[in-house]
Amino acid sequence: MSLVRWVITHIAPLFIITSPITSYADQIWSISKSRSSAGFSLDIPLIMLVASVLKVFYWFGAKYDLPLLIQAIIMIFVQFVLLHVALLNRAPFGAQHSLNQPFAGSKDGDSYVTRPYGFWQWRSRKPYWSFLAYYTITLIALQLLIGTNGMYVALQGYVALSVEALLPIPQILQNQRNQSCKGFRFSVLVNWLIGDAFKMTYFFLSEGDVPWAFKLCGLFQAACDCYLGVQYWMFGEGPPGVIDIDLKDTRIA
Repeated sequence: MSLVRWVITHIAPLFIITSPITSYADQIWSISKSRSSAGFSLDIPLIMLVASVLKVFYWFGAKYDLPLLIQAIIMIFVQFVLLHVALLNRAPFGAQHSLNQPFAGSKDGDSYVTRPYGFWQWRSRKPYWSFLAYYTITLIALQLLIGTNGMYVALQGYVALSVEALLPIPQILQNQRNQSCKGFRFSVLVNWLIGDAFKMTYFFLSEGDVPWAFKLCGLFQAACDCYLGVQYWMFGEGPPGVIDIDLKDTRIA
């Protein structure tokens, strides 16, 4: 039991701080090398940026552990880089097998989800950065107006946690639609699963009072990550030629 306690107090904080880099550096490198983000769900940086920015503001009211704050800040930087690289290396719109747009439509042209105003499926890169800027400005305004309100502080935490728990869903749907895991790095999945193990150890074995909301969201995300592992076992990288694109759309502003 002393070994578990040592892991919780020494190893877990270090892993938490470095996890954004260890989880996504290989994905960034892979997209840059192949010059294609086909198969990678752009909803991953959306979810992580929305959750991580909110976590930073949540810290001002909750004053949670410093390693978690440092992780959120590093995650924002890493996801900005990942989003930039993924957008820069999207396949041209209208190209066959341009499947890096999550929920853009199934193989027969039907859409899983209709998003208002084509949210997060824009042709130009500028709207992505504009949305993130407006989102941050809105949170700053709310922080100045009601940032000390206890109910608002609690809401920040629960919303950020719930959004982050949805992280694997877009990639699961992407893989299921493509019948392939190509474009999503296995190293990302491995780091997600290791992170789940550390989180579950901390949530259920630490001496602190961890609310059940944290435990339930963590269990849900861990279950989704495990299913991603099942998809790798079922699909692998799919048949040769599926979403195998090395094109760059120079028309995107």
